[in-house]
Amino acid sequence: MQLEVVNIQGKATGKTVSLNEEIFNITPNDHVIYLDVKQILANKRQGTHKTKQRAEVARSTRKIKRQKGTGGARAGSLKNPLFKGGGTIFGPQPRDYSFKLNKKVKRLARLSALSYKATEKSIIVLEDFSFEKPQTKKYLELLKSLEVEGMRTLFVVKEYNDTDPIILSARNIQRAEIIEAYKLNTYDILKAKRLIFSEASLSLTTDFLLNLK
Repeated sequence: MQLEVVNIQGKATGKTVSLNEEIFNITPNDHVIYLDVKQILANKRQGTHKTKQRAEVARSTRKIKRQKGTGGARAGSLKNPLFKGGGTIFGPQPRDYSFKLNKKVKRLARLSALSYKATEKSIIVLEDFSFEKPQTKKYLELLKSLEVEGMRTLFVVKEYNDTDPIILSARNIQRAEIIEAYKLNTYDILKAKRLIFSEASLSLTTDFLLNLK
């Protein structure tokens, strides 16, 4: 598949790039996409939820009422889960939600997600460029030139540097995310409405995914 390379004004440069068939033109596997996205979201969970059980509730342990003769059920403590303010039965406890996923599964999931984007014609290849200084207005103008203003975009760069003017220009723009080529993952690919590659990052991503076995 051939794509035109455009500049920051959104104009064709006359150059084209070829998307590798092994990465951008495979038959997508929806199940491995599901597994990879599930793992990514699970790994983001803190797992710090906690409710107090009967033994942890700070309440009096005195006998509430006499054992017999009241006509009601026996009750021995205000910590009883049946009473308001008592302990919680089988409540959530701190846990680790992360789980293992094979490298080949994760790789196939990324290839499937990229193939979906290629099929939907949601990939833009941008000529390598740089900003002299951080300027949010310039990045907004770039998005407008590419006709993706207001969309959720993912800009894949060769290297992610916190001091890079391009990174600093985009950090205050909603739905405009930037990611390093090596960190490209299934969830971010699918979440983005448009996937923007710089020429250098497309080459790096292709090499990385081809050599990832």
